[in-house]
Amino acid sequence: MTMRRAALERGTDVGRQASQLEPSRPEGYFWMAANMGSLAESYGLRQGIKYRGPIKDALEKVLQIDPAFQEGSADRALGRWYYKVPGLFGGSKTKSEEHLRKALTYDPNSTATHFFLAETLFDMKRDAEARQELQKVIDAPIDPEWAPEDRDFKKKAQERLAAK
Repeated sequence: MTMRRAALERGTDVGRQASQLEPSRPEGYFWMAANMGSLAESYGLRQGIKYRGPIKDALEKVLQIDPAFQEGSADRALGRWYYKVPGLFGGSKTKSEEHLRKALTYDPNSTATHFFLAETLFDMKRDAEARQELQKVIDAPIDPEWAPEDRDFKKKAQERLAAK
């Protein structure tokens, strides 16, 4: 785990440097946030919560610069942020849903976004809608650039539908 964390810390630092070198480009901010998010998850809630502010700030900066960056990836990541962060610290299932639905306007076939939206909807006790989102994951075409991830989300969606 320490090698992984070291790599994530390097990724965070490189993203920060890129955002300082090119402050008008979204890439550095996005990858800094993505690496910080993985780092936060690796530590768990108690230690990981300290990253919540910088992650959110970086993703909001991406939205200011280019909301369509990587087919709405910042909205998808913010949707996940609002889902994962406890309400006491700024999390919100409603805002999670809003950002995830916005991300789908850029990439309506995103298996990740549909899967994350399903999780949010299940937490909001909207199971029928959540199951529809899981079906969309299964029905979505595989994106050649994201084939391994798409297959993984399709498998998770099938497992979740079978369990519900």
